[in-house]
Amino acid sequence: MKHILVHLGMGGHTSQVLQLISSMGDKYAYSYLLGDDDKTSEKKIIFPGKIHRVKNPRLMSDRSLLIVLLKMIPASFQLFHVLRRVKPYAVISSGPSLAIPLFWLAKLLGIKTIFIESWVRVHHGSQAGRFCSSAADLFFVQWPSLKNVYPKAVYVGRLS
Repeated sequence: MKHILVHLGMGGHTSQVLQLISSMGDKYAYSYLLGDDDKTSEKKIIFPGKIHRVKNPRLMSDRSLLIVLLKMIPASFQLFHVLRRVKPYAVISSGPSLAIPLFWLAKLLGIKTIFIESWVRVHHGSQAGRFCSSAADLFFVQWPSLKNVYPKAVYVGRLS
């Protein structure tokens, strides 16, 4: 059975990823990656699996890109450790910021990556989407207009 590492990113990010997971069903084994400050996503998990928590590099109060980038360094070490321990077949995320180092590390380790751009992004891509698009093996958008932003993306319609 193939193992999928699912990044849950709070709020709408979690809902959209879990919608995709529910359509994939129980033919995969799942593990979950959550930011250490995420207090709600764990309660929404559909299929059982081990939960891994790592330091979230971006808090809502962080306004400086430099601060976020500096915080990604320790998060990247934690993510590398999780990826080496879990050894997933693929990683799925819809952002937010933790997806950036996660996707690039997964790519370096030869792990498949699937990114879902948030349904609230109708005309402009997210920062996480822009940074992850070139590392993603499969990149889903939920609005046809985003095919102009991400030409290699697959339009799938709304997931949540």
